[in-house]
Amino acid sequence: MSQTMHEFDVLKTAEAWAGEGRSLALATVVETWGSAPRPTGSQLVIDADGNFEGSVSGGCVEGAVVTEAVDVIEAGAPRMLEFGVADETAWRVGLSCGGRIRVYVERVN
Repeated sequence: MSQTMHEFDVLKTAEAWAGEGRSLALATVVETWGSAPRPTGSQLVIDADGNFEGSVSGGCVEGAVVTEAVDVIEAGAPRMLEFGVADETAWRVGLSCGGRIRVYVERVN
């Protein structure tokens, strides 16, 4: 599946979930360095219950992003997250590919 088609599916899911009245956050890869698992522009949509669709890391940091996104939904303030091999939390969440990613998480109204 192409990057464009994948992101279209994530946004269609966000639209459908919003139509169901779910509170949502959108996580977007805004910067990468080195060997990153997903390219800039990759997205993940998350609802207040922690359900999600899409990918910002090929699975290696999604759990941490989902947890942060649920907090963003509740608090309303966006967050910039960074994961990388030099960060000890990256090993804990599984980003051992040698690269770094920066993910912007914002509530969708």
